[in-house]
Amino acid sequence: MDFTTVLFYVFAAVMVLAGLRVITAKNPVHAALFLVLAFFNAAGIWMLLKAEFLAIVLVLVYVGAVMVLFLFVVMMLDINIDRMREGFWGYLPVASGVGALIVLEMAAVLWRGFLGQ
Repeated sequence: MDFTTVLFYVFAAVMVLAGLRVITAKNPVHAALFLVLAFFNAAGIWMLLKAEFLAIVLVLVYVGAVMVLFLFVVMMLDINIDRMREGFWGYLPVASGVGALIVLEMAAVLWRGFLGQ
């Protein structure tokens, strides 16, 4: 099994798990963030297919649109932000891990692309 196949399975597994969490999350904030993670992994699969333009469009349009829609919903619902900020530092390690995972996945795809394969 070559490196590209392993990357595909990693992206696919993370995307399926993120998709499951989108529909099972009780908090709409967490659901939106898992949807962003799923979109980033879908963009990673597009990068593996050498469709860089589609990957960039997916990230810019859909992730941007999801975050704007999320902000719109937060403004419409008038959610108490102070209560949400109380647990910010508790979630920072998990958020850092997810961010590092996205960076490592994208770096692995780009590194493999620069090697000429």
